[in-house]
Amino acid sequence: MSSSTMADTIVPKEQTPPIYCVGPLIASNDGGSQSDEHECLSWLNLQPSKSVVFLCFGSLGLFTAEQLAEMAAGLENSGHRFLWVVRNPPNEDEIKAPARADVDALLPQGFLKRTKDKGLVVKSWAPQVDVLSHDSVGGFVTHCGWNSVLEAICAGVPMLAWPLYAEQRMNRLFIVEEIKVALGLTESANGFVTAAEFEKRIRELMDSKIGKAVRDQVMAMRNSAKAAIQDGGSSHLAMEQLIESLTKG
Repeated sequence: MSSSTMADTIVPKEQTPPIYCVGPLIASNDGGSQSDEHECLSWLNLQPSKSVVFLCFGSLGLFTAEQLAEMAAGLENSGHRFLWVVRNPPNEDEIKAPARADVDALLPQGFLKRTKDKGLVVKSWAPQVDVLSHDSVGGFVTHCGWNSVLEAICAGVPMLAWPLYAEQRMNRLFIVEEIKVALGLTESANGFVTAAEFEKRIRELMDSKIGKAVRDQVMAMRNSAKAAIQDGGSSHLAMEQLIESLTKG
């Protein structure tokens, strides 16, 4: 579909500027960054292929202590390897950013010791693009922020969708129901997820035929995205058209 045809479809019978589909555009760490020495990448190097569940919820993805405890129990009971980025629960003062996480105090007593052979908990931040691109990662528990969704698709990693705020619930609907690259979690009315539900969905994503279908679908979309940005691909051609339109004025 041409850029002008797409614009006419979105706003029929109205004059609209052309739309150029140039994505997916994913930030890279080429040239070096703080990710180069991050402990989690060294840890991932030691794990089997597609065996690790990665949990990361963005810079504003904060959970109560009660919810963190349920997540920890679900992870431990699932028996799967995991890499979990943990942030402090929200402050009463919502304007003030949470302090750097103290994982020993936040998680259930003995959790880190019991799971040390299968899991790694990191404080506050991990190099998400690098982690998702790592061969050891086989699943991604995400808040459904659009950047995270794109990064997971481009890496071919199936998702477990846990939206928290803003447009993320719409994104969840799209990736679970429409393009089928994710499974959803069943939440209570206030968004709480129990340990039993978390364990069940992790197992479903990593072990079941349903999870395999999601994995196959996201790999197909990864291949399509990769083809689109290569020379001669649809996004590559759209970018050339955009540049041409700008240079012509």
